[in-house]
Formats: sequence, C-alpha cells, structure tokens
Amino acid sequence: MPYNVVLADDHQILRDGVKAILARQEEFVVVAEAGSGLDAIQICKELRPDLVLMEIALPGVNGVEVTVELLRHSPATKVMILSMYDDEKSVIGAIRAGARAYILKRSSANDLLDALRTVARGGSYLSPQVSDQLLRRIQRGDVAGGQSAAPIDSLSPRELQVMRLVSEGHTSKEIAALLNLGLQTVRSYRKTLMRKLGVTNAASLTQLALSTGVNRPIGLSHSA
Repeated sequence: MPYNVVLADDHQILRDGVKAILARQEEFVVVAEAGSGLDAIQICKELRPDLVLMEIALPGVNGVEVTVELLRHSPATKVMILSMYDDEKSVIGAIRAGARAYILKRSSANDLLDALRTVARGGSYLSPQVSDQLLRRIQRGDVAGGQSAAPIDSLSPRELQVMRLVSEGHTSKEIAALLNLGLQTVRSYRKTLMRKLGVTNAASLTQLALSTGVNRPIGLSHSA
C-alpha cells in the first residue's frame, strides 16, 4: 500500500513539481492539496494522511500552527516541512511543534525522496544545511536542556499561537472561531500565557509580541 501524502503550499507550481516527482514513485500517492493553513487543517482532519509535506510560511495560519493543530486531531500523521526558509527560528519552531523533517526547497528530488522514505518508516530528517545550523547552535550552548530559558520559550505552541492572534488585534471570541476552540479555553490560554510572561493586559502582550517577533509569520522577515 502506498503512503498517502497531502501537499500544503500556496504556490501551485511548487505543488505541481512535487506531484510530478512523486508520480514516478509507487510508494507515495498525493491524495489532496491545500493552498492555506486552514485548508490544510481541514483536509487532514478529514483524510488523516500518512504524510503532510508543508511550507512553513502558509497564508493565514502558518506551518508551525498547522502542525500543532493537525497533530492534535491526527497524531499518527507525520508532518514534514518543505520550505525556502532556513533560519533557526523557523526550524526549531517546526521541530518543537512536532514536525518530523525539515527539508529546504533548494534540495534535490533525490533528497526529498530520501526524506519521505525516512519519515514514512518512522525516522526523522533534516537537510544538511539545517543540521549544520543546529549543530553550531548546540556547540554555542544556545540549545540547552531547559536551562535558563527565556520567558517566551516557556510558552507552548498553542499559547504562542494565541499570543500572535492577540497581538494582531483579535478578540477571544474571534480567536476561538479561528482555532475551533471554546471561548473559555481561549480565555484560559490567554490568562496562562500572560501569567508566564508577567504581563497584565493585551497592550503589554502586544508590545512583547512585537519586540520578540512572535507577531510575524514564522520564517518571514518581510511581508509575503
């Protein structure tokens, strides 16, 4: 039986290219495509694919947030990031959210297939350039086993998601609708993350989000 794959990227030409590569392989079949984060979440809830190959800078809900959400509904699905962005924030954010692979779009077709096969069989995969960056960061002591973490690093992926939406001006009711959560659940997330960060109102939370870059789509240094 081939592995079912969902492609999530806002560029049709990229999806067409990946489909062409996978069409020559008997072990993978593309069962659906998504052009936005919300579409990816909905499709994966319905299909529960084996693999999701996804850009991190999706419009609306970014790839890190999509990873958190779809693994909540389909924990057996293996998420793989295929992105042009190789900055540490994007890579580490994706891995912390549960992604099993981070592949750069400048990789070869053979590298992509190696990554798909590795993850499908239960392993993990990082593009060599990404591995080198993480190794250098570990050598500098920047990735520690929970020591001296900054307050922002104490937030869960879901809390970061809520923080970003608050900083964009969304009300708790709007956030609940966007994330398909109960209103009280969103209020609880807001209360918890504000306590962790030591802020008491939305204005302070927004200022902190601006200063740390949480309000920007992961992986982007400019508007998409």
